[in-house]
Order: sequence, then structure tokens, then C-alpha cells
Amino acid sequence: MAKDTFLNRKHTLNCKGKLIDMSRPSVMAILNITPDSFYSSSRANSIDEALQKAENFVNAGAKFIDVGAYSSRSGAADVSETDETARVVPIIQALNQAFPETLISVDTFRASVAEKSIEAGAHLINDIAAGNLDEKMFETVAKLQVPYIMMHMKGTPQNMQDSPSYGNVSKEVFSYFNEKIETLTQLGVKDIILDPGFGFAKTLDHNYELLRNMQLLSLFNLPLLVGFSRKSMITKALNIKTEDALNGTTVLNTTALLKGANILRVHDVKEAMECVKLVNLIY
Repeated sequence: MAKDTFLNRKHTLNCKGKLIDMSRPSVMAILNITPDSFYSSSRANSIDEALQKAENFVNAGAKFIDVGAYSSRSGAADVSETDETARVVPIIQALNQAFPETLISVDTFRASVAEKSIEAGAHLINDIAAGNLDEKMFETVAKLQVPYIMMHMKGTPQNMQDSPSYGNVSKEVFSYFNEKIETLTQLGVKDIILDPGFGFAKTLDHNYELLRNMQLLSLFNLPLLVGFSRKSMITKALNIKTEDALNGTTVLNTTALLKGANILRVHDVKEAMECVKLVNLIY
């Protein structure tokens, strides 16, 4: 049963000295400071717009807000480190001041952007590359001692969907995390969150096979984050547009919760919170 996947799971995160209870699933809202993120409604083009979106997220029940300034959609244009920093830091400063009780995550694979974001008020680092695109990331996380979300991905956002291939995707993702966790643990990193990387360097079949076997990742006894929100694994399977993918997102979020997910990373907070509340009534 789903509740069994939470036994012995790490139930707290240390966010700058504040212990965060992770014993029940929670929701992370997506806030993109980019002009080209795949879902236009997630974008904010100014501090005022970002604050308005954040207020809506918080009122709907989001525990986390994930701020990204580098689009990771397949084939997205590269963004310089300078531009990424200039986009994300002022937004994080404004969010931290306006919503001091909300946990802010910075979505970046660059160590310098991560460090400047933490200094600006962010509480967590969300790295789609798990250190593979910046050799300084792991040592930076160890130095900062903040929770680290690491995702599974092959390649870069520019080439990750160029014929992704696996012998067994579930086993390869498990082995990938096993190696990364060992390295981080040796560096003294204490708060690690795993993201299987749905939609990143994976075919439609890979994504659903990975979801089918997601409970394998519970063996690490670490919090699990999933991100399905309006992705192509839904739109391609159902032959629908991104704008019509909320129902499919809800189905996959619910499935993931039943398989032990701790955090739902979403565009639509209200609907995700409803998933969490209903699943909590069952388990």
C-alpha cells in the first residue's frame, strides 16, 4: 500500500535552520522568469507579475515556489550565466520579502547562480542535471548546506530528446541516483530530494515505465519530487494541447502520490492540493 512507502522515509528538511515537516505530501508551484517556457501561463515578465502569481500560489496552498530563469524544455535556447542571474535574483529577493513563510527553490544547474540565489533568500536548490552540467555544484551545495533536489537527465536541455536510449530505464535511474547520493553523502550533504526526471531524456514509453516502477526509488528513504504538469507525456498520449492537459496532470499526480511521492511540482496549485487532500484521507 502507498502508506508503506513512507515508512523509514526522511520526514524533515533543514531549510536554513528551520525544520520543515515532510511527513505529508506537499505542492511546489512553478514560476518561470523566462520568455520561452513551454507553458505560457507559468511565465512572469516582471517583479509585480511574479508577486501576483506567487500570492495566488500561496493562497492555494503551495509550500514551495520554484523559480527558474533558464527554460529546460527540449530544444530551448541557451541563456548566459549573467542573464540567468540577473533574471532570477531580484525575483527571489522580492518573494522572500513578501512571503517570508514560503520556501523558495531556485531552478538552476549552475553553481554560481545557485549560490547567489541562496544569498538572495532562496531555501533550496533544484538542479535538473544533478551536478553533471557544473562540476562545482556538489561542493557548492555542501558548502551552503541547503536541501538539494537532483533530477535524472541525460545530456542537456538542447539535446536530451535526441533518441534517448536505455536498457532498463527504471534500473538506470536507480543506479544513477545511487552513485550521486553516495558522492553527496561523502561531501556532507544531509538533505537530498530525488526527482526521476519525467519528460527529460525519455520517450513516452520510458516515462510510463518509470512511473510504473517509481516505488523502487523509495528504497533510498529520501523525499521524492515528481513533475508531470502539462508535459508532453500527457499531451502526446492523449493527443491534446498543453492548455488541455490539466486533467491528465491530475491523474498522474494522484498515481505518483499513491506510489509515495512527497512533492508535486505543478503549474496548477489548487488542483494539486485537492489531490493531496483526498489521498491523505485515504492513507
